Amino acid sequence: MRKVKWAVDYLTESTHIVTSPDSLKGRWKEYLNCNELHVEIGCGKGNYSLNMAIKYPEQGYVAIEKNESAAGMAAKKFDENESEAHLALIRGDASEIVNWFEEGEVDVIHLNFSDPWPKKRYAKRRLSSKSFLNQYRMILSEKGQIQMKTDNSSLFEYSVLEFQNNGFTMIDFSVDYRREAHDEDVMTEYEEKFVEKEQPIYRCVWKKI
Repeated sequence: MRKVKWAVDYLTESTHIVTSPDSLKGRWKEYLNCNELHVEIGCGKGNYSLNMAIKYPEQGYVAIEKNESAAGMAAKKFDENESEAHLALIRGDASEIVNWFEEGEVDVIHLNFSDPWPKKRYAKRRLSSKSFLNQYRMILSEKGQIQMKTDNSSLFEYSVLEFQNNGFTMIDFSVDYRREAHDEDVMTEYEEKFVEKEQPIYRCVWKKI
């Protein structure tokens, strides 16, 4: 994504940006006043976390985005929202996620249309690679889930094997998720575009073994 100056500048103004997420480790539910904690990794411009937090006001959503411009756009949307949504935004790289959340603190992790990093030499950067899964497993609660959606069949195949081989069991699976209505799960911006083009959405849900 190209740099958007106003969005980068806005990061210093936002009330939803958490500049020291490690200081809230173990206290996120108290901070967001919620009983169920969701974390979206790679939130882009923030539509998914925002709309899900509005739809489920009893839940708390922490959106993570490493791109400054996208994070700034998400932060502005969060700040302008007037609902009772419980939201926070971390501008950072999810490779540090175990420094931000306590063991067993997170109830659901969302991986929505993550960068597929198609070249094999970059496989370790995929958010469903072994190094990331090991961290997710640590911060997930006993009954915690990872919910993944993508339009990329190669990433989906890779991810299914990585989850299977690294301590997770599948509880839901679809290779055409939006073939049926899923009003309980809002669409991301990418997802809306793919559905309009009638491209299949791949989805799987995993829990810790």
